[in-house]
Amino acid sequence: MQFRPCIDLHDGKVKQIVGSTLKDGDPAALKTNFTADHPSSWFAELYKGDGLTGGHIIKLGPGNDAAAAEALAAWPGAMQIGGGITAENGKEWLEKGASHVIVTSYVFSDGQINHERLQKLVNAVGKENLVLDLSCRKRENDYFIVTDRWQKFTDVVVSPQVIDELAELCDEFLIHAADVEGLCNGIETDLVTKLADWSPIPTTYAGGVKDISDMKCIRELGSNRLHATVGSALDIFGGSTMTYKEVVEFHKNSR
Repeated sequence: MQFRPCIDLHDGKVKQIVGSTLKDGDPAALKTNFTADHPSSWFAELYKGDGLTGGHIIKLGPGNDAAAAEALAAWPGAMQIGGGITAENGKEWLEKGASHVIVTSYVFSDGQINHERLQKLVNAVGKENLVLDLSCRKRENDYFIVTDRWQKFTDVVVSPQVIDELAELCDEFLIHAADVEGLCNGIETDLVTKLADWSPIPTTYAGGVKDISDMKCIRELGSNRLHATVGSALDIFGGSTMTYKEVVEFHKNSR
């Protein structure tokens, strides 16, 4: 198990946002837990100093390209980039220093898996450089993939069949439990267990981690197979329940 660090960008700044409140056309609904004084490169350099690879930079909407490029330049070849990635611009972000591009909405369009776009993306950036974001929200007993900054439900259920199919075309999965993202109230244990049982490729879980006990729970329920990211709970993002130093130490002991 690895700790995978994150840099979430909104309006050009590093922020931590409650995922379910990020709605197009309704800025008043947005709940921001933290806005950084430091630039994106400061966080990338911090992760570089601790040798943390596989982290992700997520552009939440427009106006974040410059900050994303700055972070990639600070820790080239070691971080992934997501947010508005397509077959047309994916290679450009790899050239700017991303190890992988992360894609959701481009592939999951009109509520379904767009197989033509997915193959086009694989041809453009290579399977080895592609992370598919299967971020999801729960309806009744199933987790449905959500797109457009977790606002729109697709008809695609996170299932063994879907995961096996998509694993043939990408290098990793990134999966935010969007209902608990940014709340620091605990993880989606059911989703963690399913991902550990189902995923044949490296998979990073995100959402709801409040302290080291949650990281230990992910390690146990995930049979040490899942990676995890932490946002709002960390002191570097204004959190009070977990220090960055603590989670780095956990990472080193869990490798």
